[in-house]
Amino acid sequence: MGEQATIRYLQEGTEQRDAFELMRELRPHLVDADAFAQQVRRQVLQGYRLLGAFYGKQLLGLAGVRSSENLLYGRFTYVDDLVVSPAMRGLRVGAALLDAARAEGLRNGHAYLVLDTGLHMPLAQRFYYREGLLAKGMHFVQALPAAEAQRHG
Repeated sequence: MGEQATIRYLQEGTEQRDAFELMRELRPHLVDADAFAQQVRRQVLQGYRLLGAFYGKQLLGLAGVRSSENLLYGRFTYVDDLVVSPAMRGLRVGAALLDAARAEGLRNGHAYLVLDTGLHMPLAQRFYYREGLLAKGMHFVQALPAAEAQRHG
């Protein structure tokens, strides 16, 4: 690849919608680009932003980033979605996206970068350990029966 990737936030609208296919690498339950774009718009209203790693106009990787606050960490930077194109893995694209998320956290005065990863994703876990993140807990989930139809909508 020669040059370093450019890391920047995706523009609302078409650029976010165009990220759909790459996001499906991480979130295969997403099946409709328009529904994806609508959900991203809703999440943006809650502080979510999509960082993209670009080589020219080619999107190499994504990281969904937001600020949050809780009693455990205080104010912190949370990475919702981190995905790199399969052809670009091993080229430090994911590391560059995490570095950008860390930098945003520091700019915002946050003391922590936090993310969750699936127990079924040992390669992602290994990557996060290499990047200096530590496993500090487990994430528990329970589907609520009344909300089943709205889970991803």
